[in-house]
Amino acid sequence: MFWSKNQKISEETRAVSVQCQTEAEQLYRSGKYHCAEAVLEVARRHFAAQLPESIVGTVSGFGGGSSSGCICGAVSGGTVALGLILADKKETTHLTKELHTWFKEKYGVTCCKTIRQTHKGACPVLTGEVAGKIAEMLGR
Repeated sequence: MFWSKNQKISEETRAVSVQCQTEAEQLYRSGKYHCAEAVLEVARRHFAAQLPESIVGTVSGFGGGSSSGCICGAVSGGTVALGLILADKKETTHLTKELHTWFKEKYGVTCCKTIRQTHKGACPVLTGEVAGKIAEMLGR
């Protein structure tokens, strides 16, 4: 069964989403994690704690738009998180599309280089927002 993006979320899910948003932004701002790593680490902590923290290293190359400037690392990290947490390929595909659509509606593009030009300094905030969105989608 696919989740509807228009489905209401519970207060508990909303609280987890806000917590994930806050944690991911803090991790990014700490300098220990970049965007993709922060999103994946927060998703791991809240939804797949059985996975080792070392799994976060699998997305280390995604920071700064995979070092080439395109696709936002936070979106990439979120996509990986969905794939690791969900057992169903169709659900993962559906929610990945929803994530990309939501992000494009919010920022206009998913290209890191463009976002950093048009939304200067937004990376810590958008990293948190992506982590919150992932939590919201997984909590529905």
